[in-house]
Amino acid sequence: MWLRRIGLALGIVLAVGVVAAGVVLPPWLDAQQNSVAPPPASGPSEAALRLHAGLRVADLHADSLLWSRDLLRRSGRGHVDLPRLREGNVALQVFGVVTKSPRGQNYERTPGDSDRITALVMVQRWPLSTWGSLRARAIHQAEKLDRAARRSEGGLVPIRSREDLERLLAARKDAAGPVGALLALEGSHALEAELAGVDRLFDAGFRMMAPTHFFDNAVAGSSAGVEKGGLTELGRRVIRRMEELGIAVDLAHASPRTIDDVLALATRPVLVSHTGVQAVCPGPRNLGDAHVRAIAAAGGVIGIGFWDGAVCDATPAGIARSIRHVRDAVGAAHVALGSDFDGTIHAPFDVGGLALVTDALLAEGLAEEEIRLVMGENVLRLLAELLPPGATPR
Repeated sequence: MWLRRIGLALGIVLAVGVVAAGVVLPPWLDAQQNSVAPPPASGPSEAALRLHAGLRVADLHADSLLWSRDLLRRSGRGHVDLPRLREGNVALQVFGVVTKSPRGQNYERTPGDSDRITALVMVQRWPLSTWGSLRARAIHQAEKLDRAARRSEGGLVPIRSREDLERLLAARKDAAGPVGALLALEGSHALEAELAGVDRLFDAGFRMMAPTHFFDNAVAGSSAGVEKGGLTELGRRVIRRMEELGIAVDLAHASPRTIDDVLALATRPVLVSHTGVQAVCPGPRNLGDAHVRAIAAAGGVIGIGFWDGAVCDATPAGIARSIRHVRDAVGAAHVALGSDFDGTIHAPFDVGGLALVTDALLAEGLAEEEIRLVMGENVLRLLAELLPPGATPR
């Protein structure tokens, strides 16, 4: 009898520990991994605030769906939620979906034979199907965004077509208007080496996909991979199918060979959702000027990130310097914001502080019309070209 009681007591203690870990650990990890610098002593200038209030701001990358946070409520941790998107006057936020992240990942050489996301999936109590399937993880995050959009009563609007984008922009009168949300896949390993996975994720709402993340996969080589190869035969088929469906090709994290292969194959413009430029911040993660020019020549857009590995100086001024470099190299029509908010970075501000970038761009000497392009119009123009036709039912 006493052994049974001891076993029962141990079982209760274990169950309580598991529940407590699921409640306490995810918010703690979120706060540790997605930190924000203290606010500056002085905010944006009056000129910047006036200009920013009239912009249609778009950001090409935030990993907010990975974390156990309600997107509709203001949070004291992380970088993105609907109240702060409105404070930043964001018209469109691209939500990147992470499904795998190797232990010890780095910009130089990252094998893909381990994964840190599995533990996060378990502790956040995602469905059992997501514990072993990368595609299921992607679909789970897509469903999370859809649920948030339905609960938002029109405040957060999924963007899956050109008509969706047109309707969003027509409805936005000011920062209190609806915010568009576009799903992007960070790494085609979530296809699980099946071409049919492209259609399955398209049906789930994905309208942007990157061939790679931090490691080589069955589709292509990563800038941080071991082999750093180019597109595989499957990868070529994936790119063709993406273009047929109207899924934007994202070359963030792609190896130089993959970038070259995609540019040689693609018949439509591509983009780089979040990166830096080597001329300002050297390193294999960032684009050289030859690729900056090639992407621009194909009609593409390059999103500049907000973290130290992208810009070296992770401040509004540092971000503006990298943006200006791309402007000087290929013109203001080919550069945009690619924050990497909530992507395990220490950000100089959260999404509510984007007027600081507008202020820094003014200080860098960009004209107001150039700033409008950089802060959102370039992204909106490109998506209007790349997205498929047909409005999403409301």
